[in-house]
Amino acid sequence: MKALLLVSELEDYTISFASGVARHAHVVLAVPRRRYAHLASWIDPAVDLHLMDWPRHRSLSNPWFLHQLTRLIRQERPNVIHLLSNSTLWLNFAAPFWRPIPIVTTVHDVEVHPGDSDTRTLPAWAPQLMVRQSGHVVVHGEGLKQMVLKRYSKSPDCVHVLSHPAIHRYAELARRHQMARRGADGTLRVLLFGRIFAYKGLEHLIRAEAMLKDLLPNLRITVAGRGDDPRIFQPLMGDAARYDIRNRFIEDMEVAQLFLDADIVVLPYTEASQSGVLNLAAAFGKPVIVTDVGELRATVLPNGLGMVVPPGDVEQLAIAIRTLAENNELRSSFGVNALAWATGPNSPQQVGAQAAAVYRKVVEAC
Repeated sequence: MKALLLVSELEDYTISFASGVARHAHVVLAVPRRRYAHLASWIDPAVDLHLMDWPRHRSLSNPWFLHQLTRLIRQERPNVIHLLSNSTLWLNFAAPFWRPIPIVTTVHDVEVHPGDSDTRTLPAWAPQLMVRQSGHVVVHGEGLKQMVLKRYSKSPDCVHVLSHPAIHRYAELARRHQMARRGADGTLRVLLFGRIFAYKGLEHLIRAEAMLKDLLPNLRITVAGRGDDPRIFQPLMGDAARYDIRNRFIEDMEVAQLFLDADIVVLPYTEASQSGVLNLAAAFGKPVIVTDVGELRATVLPNGLGMVVPPGDVEQLAIAIRTLAENNELRSSFGVNALAWATGPNSPQQVGAQAAAVYRKVVEAC
């Protein structure tokens, strides 16, 4: 079985997924040189990696790139083509020329996140057309499968559920460099990490911190990632001095240190489908507090990864933070469960085995 994987972004997800699948099938991975060249060493050597001069959306060289990509596909003659995202506009124009090879597309987010300015740069028709051109679709949970079935009128047999695999490379980076958690000083560190857009629920976290101002004097909140400026909420903060705000791109070594130091990782999202941050936190064995949106509850509760609160419920978020802050044993239990999940059923190898099974099913159906 030979699978050719295509993606123009989503580096952490792609590294985990492609490396996991390569344990069970022959994987050819075609990705942009500008985004992946410095990450090549993190990709399993079994992956046949092709670093391509992949233009940006508005470049006039896209037709030539599609010609080169189609030539690569004809040379490799894969059994299946898997687009690891439906957010690359120009692939819509090349897909008809790849027939009769079956196409699988992963849809990470059926709905565009509120305030997500990155995704909104793409015309709305582009991701939808890619799904419609694909014989099979992959999503990250049963709830998302139902949304795809409703929106795209696909057969249930053509929509497959594969978990977002754990993201291990930052934890491995910490091990390689013998990084360590900063010394204990009584501080309880809560981390909100990732692209900070409206749907990430930063305002609710800040309001929860204000409620805990006198109850948890040792609380420290770290908000790390590019996006909206968290300082617009400074008037809502209980104590601005206990915030560590890093409103920028976070380099790999800094990411690793942030997760090593965190006692709790919070995902107070108002809307989501799944979360790469959840899968990164699990690889560090960190307990999480998530909101009941998308597939987060269905992932966190059965696997004992942390606590779930209603979206937008500041009081319940504050209670959850205080509960974990005051219960070391509970935090430790959730952390142990998270690491077991990340290295076991949700490891790249296990998700890769499931993906290989999906590929066999797709090919047999043709």
